[in-house]
Amino acid sequence: MLLALDTATDYASVALYDGRQVLAEFNWRSQRRHTVELAVQVDALFALVEGRASDLRALAVVVGPGSYTGTRIAVSYAKGIVAALALPLVGIPTLDALAYPHLQADTPLCALVEAGRKRYCWAVYAPGGDTPKRTSQWGLATLPEIAAAISTPTRFAGELRPDDVLFLHQSWGESVVIIPQALCVRRAGALAALAWQRWQGGDIDDPATLSPIYLS
Repeated sequence: MLLALDTATDYASVALYDGRQVLAEFNWRSQRRHTVELAVQVDALFALVEGRASDLRALAVVVGPGSYTGTRIAVSYAKGIVAALALPLVGIPTLDALAYPHLQADTPLCALVEAGRKRYCWAVYAPGGDTPKRTSQWGLATLPEIAAAISTPTRFAGELRPDDVLFLHQSWGESVVIIPQALCVRRAGALAALAWQRWQGGDIDDPATLSPIYLS
């Protein structure tokens, strides 16, 4: 089994995956209680599938960009497990994990997560394909700045505030496609599937050097 962890923002998620299917998954809004809640939720996952940590074969963790403290919690927790059990570790950027379930379309995707002070961490991804392919650098900007930088029809997915959803509709009219919020919650099950591909291809990270990604 592969254990996937994501505490990069107020939305948190954990999942167990066996390479074919998600065995169990919890998604919740943490309200900055990741430190207290993460280990409890992981224990509950194992109880749900009647499994143990010794059943694990790999770990996946979201490495940011996102909340400074939140991102570090999952990364540190994952490093502790892989050190204790000598398991491979795969680090996945937050925006890649967010974009992954939404790639199968004809237009690019702009993935966003909140960064405070009305800003978003963002990147644009090419449509189609089995893995996320960024066509822009990671950015940190307000939504008007992001919209000004995009010149082609683009879908938006992420933690958009209501006033920014209104801005996009007013600025782009009927041409804008905003994926509903309920479908944009980052799922550790999707993270696990993406990480499983990398792990099976031999693309793993060194736990000693894997670090959170921060934008400023």
